[in-house]
Amino acid sequence: MPAKIVADGIRKSYANGNGTLPVIAGIDLAVADGEFVAIVGPSGCGKTTLLNILAGFDRPDVGSVKVDGAVRGGPSRKGIVISQRGSVFPWLTVEQNMYFGLNGHDPDRKSRADHYLGLVGLRGFERGYAHELSGGMLKRVELARALVVRPEILYMDEPFSALDALTSLRTRIEVLRILDQERHTCVLITHDVEEAIHMADRIIVLSPRPATIQAIFDVPLSRPRDLASREAATLKAAVLREFGL
Repeated sequence: MPAKIVADGIRKSYANGNGTLPVIAGIDLAVADGEFVAIVGPSGCGKTTLLNILAGFDRPDVGSVKVDGAVRGGPSRKGIVISQRGSVFPWLTVEQNMYFGLNGHDPDRKSRADHYLGLVGLRGFERGYAHELSGGMLKRVELARALVVRPEILYMDEPFSALDALTSLRTRIEVLRILDQERHTCVLITHDVEEAIHMADRIIVLSPRPATIQAIFDVPLSRPRDLASREAATLKAAVLREFGL
């Protein structure tokens, strides 16, 4: 498959009270069109910084990011970020949240919103507000709102971390079901190795800060994946060994 995203020699540092804090110390990474890549690493290693650079919200000090062969200079409508903090606007209804980012004069916007709300199982909640929905439902609203603009790339920054274990699992299954129907290139930042194994085609392990790529694992498991299988357990153990566990 052709590369959708190419990071070449990425380096990034930030100024702090003691001078300069190196965060990323040289990363080369290619993500194929339609591939699902999970990036894991120890807390504070620079995972979110790397995602922000890939998505165009931050710039590397050295190196470049190309999307479809063009150097990335900033955010693009080709990619949408789903963050751990959540971004559903509480003063808008679910339907109004879905319209955010769509052209107000688009004659198809209602049918598009209905389609994606149905896809995530929220048809009938169009007039609901954030305080009336569960955490899992809010995450599905956020996913539907990201998909309705038809992005080519989904950048996900620990999107399930605020959910309890069971809701997280159910939401991941929902996301994978949708991705089976709609083609997207996905980059997932997570601290959860099991989550990475459940969702990704490939797992990138970052070193402690300043981050480099410490290891890369292909995930040769068919979907739907049995996380209790011997193969999944063996892969999980191999990834955890990279963390010294």
